[in-house]
Amino acid sequence: MFRYLAIAWDDALPDRSESARQIILEWQARSSWDAALLRPGLQVFTTGTRAGINEVRSLQGDLHEDLGVVLGKLFRRGEFNSLPSPSATLNSKDMTNILASGGRALVSDFWGRYVAFLHTAAGSTLVLRDPSGALPCFRIRHQGVSIIFSWLEDALQMLGHVEPRSVNWHVLTAQILRGPLGGRETALEGVSQVLPGEVIALHDGVSTLLWNAVEIARSPSAYGVDEATQLLGQTVRSCVRAWASCYDTLLLRLSGGVDSSILLSCLAADRTQADVICVNYHSPGSNSDERLYARLAAVRVGRDLLERERDSGFRIDRILQMACMPDPVPYVGWMNASTDARLASAYVAPAMFTGAGGDALFYEIPRWWPAADYLQNKGLDASFAAAAIDAARLGKVSVWRAVGLALKERVRPNLAARAPRGPAALLAPGFLRGQIEQPCFAHPALRDSNQLPIGKCMQTLALMHPLGYYDPFEQAAAPELIHPLFSQPLVELSLRLPTYLLTQGGHGRAMARRAFASDLPPQIASRRSKGGMEEHIKAVLHANIDFVRGLLLEGELNRRGMLARTKVEELLSGRPTALPGPVSQIHGLVAVEAWLSRWTR
Repeated sequence: MFRYLAIAWDDALPDRSESARQIILEWQARSSWDAALLRPGLQVFTTGTRAGINEVRSLQGDLHEDLGVVLGKLFRRGEFNSLPSPSATLNSKDMTNILASGGRALVSDFWGRYVAFLHTAAGSTLVLRDPSGALPCFRIRHQGVSIIFSWLEDALQMLGHVEPRSVNWHVLTAQILRGPLGGRETALEGVSQVLPGEVIALHDGVSTLLWNAVEIARSPSAYGVDEATQLLGQTVRSCVRAWASCYDTLLLRLSGGVDSSILLSCLAADRTQADVICVNYHSPGSNSDERLYARLAAVRVGRDLLERERDSGFRIDRILQMACMPDPVPYVGWMNASTDARLASAYVAPAMFTGAGGDALFYEIPRWWPAADYLQNKGLDASFAAAAIDAARLGKVSVWRAVGLALKERVRPNLAARAPRGPAALLAPGFLRGQIEQPCFAHPALRDSNQLPIGKCMQTLALMHPLGYYDPFEQAAAPELIHPLFSQPLVELSLRLPTYLLTQGGHGRAMARRAFASDLPPQIASRRSKGGMEEHIKAVLHANIDFVRGLLLEGELNRRGMLARTKVEELLSGRPTALPGPVSQIHGLVAVEAWLSRWTR
């Protein structure tokens, strides 16, 4: 389990230096981490480094003094072809460019999963998080000292016995109402995050977005569909194989859907030296068992497939013992964590690859929006009719309705439709009426997102939230999670490709399907259905309904009048009910309440 912890202070101020010295001395007496960088005003420590996977790269100045460090995994940018991007070795020119540019050269010339600490010629101490945001990066200020870390429990241990953390109710309320906000503030007072692609000067707090998804999406490419399809296929293959080159053995979560099957096609035996072991999770339900498709994909590339039933006996009360996190963790996606950990141990496979992010990246959004995007980008030209037909098929509406909605959106954009919403049906009406929108908690780039056409806007929003890296249940026993589809070069390409190209023909993932048509079993390449686990999470809820009922009805959210208590009671009564209440929303509120129990007790 790779983690880092850094402490930065203004070395010109004696009281700050003394505070830093005391914190470091007391922490080192309790811990044994490796020093990655030791210089006045900045000390960086790591644990769990592994050659070729999570490394420490020093940045040296002209006088060979250590002026910075890059932690994690770094690949060098290059033309994307059938070969994986090379793992980066930094030469003196690279180091000079990175330091002189304040980290911009890292963002433009490299990609991967990293956090960098830099000391500039002007005397500033900077921290930079890579644009994918794969490696978490949080910050706490204590006695004039900045503590930067990837894992909250490490920072709490470093601080020792200090005042307990309190809940930032403004942020938490906004998260409940709007879903993930992606901004700098977390739901824990005094804990902020460095955004993906952001660099922060640690002494004065001045921040700059070196990488902005909205800006990239505002510059659509001029590729034709054939050129774009070829480039998409090449970029996916290059990114997947680059990550695979880090491991001798790896696990691949193979659902049998298009995304995971595309990953597997890039990991065929003749395309990577890694031993790839596929894992399929299944459970009873109308769309929860995709073993047929997973078997077709595994046979196609000649890889072993392990089939495991989802844990129907998952005890939701386990979430009360999860690791301390700065924000509530949606635990539904982690309910098979113990099986992942056992398989990783049994097969000596340190990584689990997933196809997460494919819905947004390849554009599987069943709405008429690409017609509106075409109209905004190209206007009412001769090809608009074809784009409208495709959009109507994608959104399952008539062509005339797709055209009408696109024209209406062009004249008067529906800005409210672009804002995600939380579980309003389960929240008290009085609570909802009393809330004021607080965009200050959202990602700063979203100020300009309304300038994007609606389809590209919604895709961009989905691609701005980093995926999970640490397993809050199994922690060090879990395999390292790798999401190749969230690689920076691939996300940038997808952001620039117009939605009407990505869905040409009127189907979600249309371009991705064409790019990999020859590599996938026909049943998967043409598949329109999508697997899920709704029946499974419903069964888990019913098996734990007494615990869930007690947690929600006796918890902090209800005490503060935030829940529609009568509705929640009926939904959790165990009796048939006609009330709408998606099971996933109940699980989401349980995750919030469990997180609150950690910080309010």
